[in-house]
Amino acid sequence: MPGREELPSTLERSPKEAQETWIKAHDSAVETYGEGQRAHRTAYSALKHSFEKVGDHWEKKGKRGPSDTQARKSTPKPGKTAGGVNASASKHHLYETATRLDVKGRSKMSKDELVDAIEKANRRATARARQR
Repeated sequence: MPGREELPSTLERSPKEAQETWIKAHDSAVETYGEGQRAHRTAYSALKHSFEKVGDHWEKKGKRGPSDTQARKSTPKPGKTAGGVNASASKHHLYETATRLDVKGRSKMSKDELVDAIEKANRRATARARQR
């Protein structure tokens, strides 16, 4: 099925460039691997190189590159990811993102704790957006 018809809701609320990145990567992966989970993982991996998830949508990153150790792999395999959070970003950037998402206790968090808290805040924001 074409990526345009399978576009995740978080991407529907995202910039056109993010949508096109996911669709192009998804459709290419379907041609290579066939329909299914691997095509979705590949599309998200491509998306995470240029975009990060903030709340219920994706935003362009300041610097292109893998967002976490899972995204650094050449062939995405099942495993733990940061859920679209740019875990490769500086602690300062993560703190600013946590501020935008109103994460409580952020000033005392380590970088890893900020990543986890942002991921949790993103899931909550996405769930709220889907209920609307």
